[in-house]
Amino acid sequence: MNKKQLQTEQTKKKLADASRALFIQKGYKATSIEDIVAATGSSKGNIYYHFKSKEGLFLYLIDEWDREWDENWTAKEHLYRTSTEKIYGLAEQLVLDEMNHPLTKAADEFFTKEKKENDIEERITVMFERHIQFNRQLVQEGIDNGEFKADNVDHLALILESTIIGLSHMSRNMEPEQALALYRHAVSVFLHGIAKDKD
Repeated sequence: MNKKQLQTEQTKKKLADASRALFIQKGYKATSIEDIVAATGSSKGNIYYHFKSKEGLFLYLIDEWDREWDENWTAKEHLYRTSTEKIYGLAEQLVLDEMNHPLTKAADEFFTKEKKENDIEERITVMFERHIQFNRQLVQEGIDNGEFKADNVDHLALILESTIIGLSHMSRNMEPEQALALYRHAVSVFLHGIAKDKD
């Protein structure tokens, strides 16, 4: 990274950090570009130069959150001995992260906003593809080590991601213990199904 690129990244980070506090305090919809201008002391043109839009700026914060999540996961992944344990560990980390992350409420508003620019939709698609690829690797690892039966890994990765997204919305008003129990139950259903074994 050359000096100009480094300065650009530092400016983006400074703008993003100041904006983050506003999104946490006011929510996504109620935070305007004018609020961000006032909080950062930067011009509207400078903000648009670095992020193109309020959506782009918020997505930058979501990307940062994703990176933090990955770092936290990488730091503890070695504690899980099996793929099954990893999927339960994944559920636990998701609950604790979403329940405790200050941007959760603003992120809910952002993702339920109807209209988004094409480039934002594309970036969201890329982000979800990263999540699905993570799921694929987790499931494939379980198949390779003999824990899971051979199955359509792409389908299972999508089912797992869809389950996680649904749980995230449905557990929003639960106490952490309730949400954790729900996620664990969902993982159990994902891993074992609900069909009764026939004698």
